[in-house]
Amino acid sequence: MKRVLIAVLLASTSIATIAQDRFADVEVTAEHIGGSVHMLIGAGGNIGVSAGDDGVLMIDDQYAPLAEKISAAISGLSDAPKRFVINTHYHGDHTGSNAFFAENKGVTIFAHENVRMRLASGEDVSPAMLPVVTYQDGVKFHMNGETVHVFHLPDGHTDGDSAIWFEQPDVLHTGDLFFKDMFPYIDLGAGGSVNGYIQSVEVLLSKIDDDTQVIPGHGTLANKADLQRFVDMIKETNAFVQSKKVEGLSEQAVIDAGLPEKWDSWAWRFITEERWIKTLYQ
Repeated sequence: MKRVLIAVLLASTSIATIAQDRFADVEVTAEHIGGSVHMLIGAGGNIGVSAGDDGVLMIDDQYAPLAEKISAAISGLSDAPKRFVINTHYHGDHTGSNAFFAENKGVTIFAHENVRMRLASGEDVSPAMLPVVTYQDGVKFHMNGETVHVFHLPDGHTDGDSAIWFEQPDVLHTGDLFFKDMFPYIDLGAGGSVNGYIQSVEVLLSKIDDDTQVIPGHGTLANKADLQRFVDMIKETNAFVQSKKVEGLSEQAVIDAGLPEKWDSWAWRFITEERWIKTLYQ
């Protein structure tokens, strides 16, 4: 029994070491977007930050092993207290540092109700990582001389998606409703859907103009034209796959045939062409 326990402990230690090593060389860098708003890039979802005299508001917080690096990068922008975190959805590359900021920096975590529900139902859940303020439709912040609109978009990437618009500097953080120049991940098992995703992106497009700067969930800083090109890709590839399905082709047959060549560059490590076709076919 003792040997089994030791083996389990050693395995757990090895997994933790691998997780730490994975992020050992990650640098968290900041890019000023406008007004009080910055974009932090590290590993995982892009972080939005409003830093000013009223304190720091964060949008997402990437993976837990990066928490101290993220905190240090923000401290380089402002020595004001870190006050709020908004989770755009529940995935770990956007919520992983929740507990660190709640326990060590005293931040209050905000999210849609479904985000708290899904985080709470996970394994090894620390109460500190859960949002303590939840909303159904949205919430508004007034800080650092700016108005920050947070609004829920249902049934897109997940069932708990929020987007955040900084009104005065005109900056939109989309969460994972936008993967710039990449096939998106649509979490079909967590309330996401292809049609819902398209509708959510079209809502975002209706709220912005050509001057709006867009922080995607993943990828480099973007604009409305980039977001339009993204949703056009989803519509066209979806129409292509659905037409093959109507013709009677099986999922595997569509995968074997592949998408038109012009979409080759959109595939990436996590969402390959095969995985994107499977999402569309379902």
